[in-house]
Amino acid sequence: MRALTLALLCFALPAAAQDLAQVFRDGKTYDAAYASAKYALQAGLEKLPQGRALLLPTLNLTAATTSNHLDLQPYGPNPVPAGARNFSNRNYQLTFAQPVFRAQNWAQFDQAEQQVRQAEATFGQAAQDLILRVAQNYFDTLAAQDLLALNKAQRIAIAEQLAQAKRNFEVGTATITDTHEAQARYDLASANVIVAENAVETQLRQLQQITGKRYENLRPLRATVKLTPPNPNNMQSWVDIAEKQGFPVQLQEATTEIANLQVKFARAGHYPTLDLVGTFGQTDQTGTTISAFSSQANLGTVGLQLALPLYQGGAISSREREAAANFDKARQDLENVRRSQALQARQTYLLVINGISVVNALEQAEISSQSAYDSNKLGYEVGVRINIDVLNAQQQVFSTRRDLLVARYGTITNHLKLKAAAGSLREEDLEEVNRALEP
Repeated sequence: MRALTLALLCFALPAAAQDLAQVFRDGKTYDAAYASAKYALQAGLEKLPQGRALLLPTLNLTAATTSNHLDLQPYGPNPVPAGARNFSNRNYQLTFAQPVFRAQNWAQFDQAEQQVRQAEATFGQAAQDLILRVAQNYFDTLAAQDLLALNKAQRIAIAEQLAQAKRNFEVGTATITDTHEAQARYDLASANVIVAENAVETQLRQLQQITGKRYENLRPLRATVKLTPPNPNNMQSWVDIAEKQGFPVQLQEATTEIANLQVKFARAGHYPTLDLVGTFGQTDQTGTTISAFSSQANLGTVGLQLALPLYQGGAISSREREAAANFDKARQDLENVRRSQALQARQTYLLVINGISVVNALEQAEISSQSAYDSNKLGYEVGVRINIDVLNAQQQVFSTRRDLLVARYGTITNHLKLKAAAGSLREEDLEEVNRALEP
């Protein structure tokens, strides 16, 4: 009986609220875009051993065996004896080659290092993107839930005002207009509740797309949380960091360097190549077309092999000019990315700073609007305010609370976006935000 009671109590308890850190961990294991970037990184890291292989020796083994049937029918003077016989050949050969001078191989090896850098920058960007998507959807869901709660509370407050207007009309202290005004506000509030419920469901689905889970309870932001300005609290510092280490900048820097090395690769097409080569082979045969005797031959060679391109129809020079033009294009693309990152850092920094100011102002506005509502409500009860004054004051209270919630969530996510623009957004930053949630 006791076990049954405990089971029923556990069943009746609401699901534990999930926090931002847990939602992010779920996203890391489920999100397809992040998983794709992770495997792309693994593939990109293989470029380095592939490039290194161009500088290392190669060793190949070839082997063959053949069976032969000879049917000899001689003619002419002094013919050899006619007859038929079978014989076989078996051989193998080891071939060794070590590049001594191949300028193109060194250019490709250097390109491989930059391709690894590209892969790392792409994955770093994807990791930051996951943090931002989780945080954005988490706080958008909280905002939708808070807005739903506000709309429900507003509907209850309007219902009370509607009931009071009806009572006052019945006793003759108010006109039917007050009742109609309150009824119109109540109907609008009911419609807003329906819209807010749909918004909550939409946000939960979007969060589920990232994590694969549906969260019935999310830990809300503490009402007493104080937003702090970015560190360093200087716009130019963030701009400088974004121009140097933002992941889009890192990616384009690697792309530009690859284009530069491609120029060297194309130019190296004019240079000679020198390889150290060696072979060792063995051939066993039980006969030949002119001899019936068996034999075994072993042959080993070693030497230097030089190749010098003399004329390729102008293709090498054309590829060199093409690579030079692509390098100039990549440099301009890099400059464009740096400017874009700088602009993004400036805009996001201003959004954070202004957001903090707006939150502080709205916190004061919430106090003022609540005081105005209380005064209008009291004035309506004593007959110095009309019903529409109370409804307007009430609407102002809920509008201010809604704007405050949106501004607070927006400032937090913009702070994360600022760090992402600078390429410094890490999981630790998400943990710091997580500590601002209700325990």
